[in-house]
Amino acid sequence: MNDNDSPLVEAGPETQTLIRPEFLSPFMEIGRDEWARLAGSTPMPLTANEIESFRGLGELLDIQEVEEVYLPLSRLIDQYAIAARKMHERTRGFLERGGDRPSTFVIGIAGSVAVGKSTVARILRDLLARWPETPRVELVTTDGFLYPNAELQRRGIISRKGFPESYDRRALLRFVSQVKAGVPEVYAPHYSHLVYDIVPGEFTVVRQPDILIVEGLNVLQPATMQHPLAVSDLFDFSIYVDARTSDIQVWYRDRFLKLREKAFSNPNSYFRRYARLDDEVAVAVADEFWTNINEPNLIENIRPTRARASLVLRKEADHRVQKVLLRKL
Repeated sequence: MNDNDSPLVEAGPETQTLIRPEFLSPFMEIGRDEWARLAGSTPMPLTANEIESFRGLGELLDIQEVEEVYLPLSRLIDQYAIAARKMHERTRGFLERGGDRPSTFVIGIAGSVAVGKSTVARILRDLLARWPETPRVELVTTDGFLYPNAELQRRGIISRKGFPESYDRRALLRFVSQVKAGVPEVYAPHYSHLVYDIVPGEFTVVRQPDILIVEGLNVLQPATMQHPLAVSDLFDFSIYVDARTSDIQVWYRDRFLKLREKAFSNPNSYFRRYARLDDEVAVAVADEFWTNINEPNLIENIRPTRARASLVLRKEADHRVQKVLLRKL
């Protein structure tokens, strides 16, 4: 059984012969065709040029994919956001307190490096902003909450950048808590992929959005005894972007080769030393990064959080979503 086919919840040996697997999962499985029909007659609000701008390196994203996968998803999330707002109103009425604004609806998006979660986040940001109930949507990545490289070096974990311990969890938790609490302006540190580090003095400012999307590798990590409150505890809805490990490795390798031709060639790039590698050496370097850093992080930290998501998008080798797993209510 490969990792893409492994169940999200497994039965013990004493129950496997008594209970069918579909009854054990907390998710309902929805095939591509069935899911696509949920868009109904909803018009596509995005243009082909806008969709092109969302596409990550090496991803096959077109208007059909957005219409059949992400438009229904935005409709579903919009319903969750409306329900959360109504629940807020009912709670305030029960408590006989009124006047305050509903808290920001927070969405977490998790998944491996190169799986396409940033593209998912960008598409949903623009789709959700077209719904009348949620016109103000902000997107923040957890890259800005990585410790600066100097601090990672001091702690001896620079080689584990992207692993849970490389993030300032308290700062991230404080940021999301302040947004949900309705603080007028909340600041997220800015991370530059060009210099591969936090940029001192640069911030993303979030001003009381209807929806905040938080995208990152490890955003679905649970609380622990050491960290009794996790940022995932503040999510109202969460998405895990899933694919076979072997497919993600291919996507990572392809992305590395494209970056070698583009971003790495910038003289200010942290990775400029890789710009002149020939194809064979570049592939070997990419595979080394994958085997030593990204795959262990996926197996040890990221994939174990998949079952905690509200919804799982299951991709095939062509980057297209073929199955949706939605948590049962």
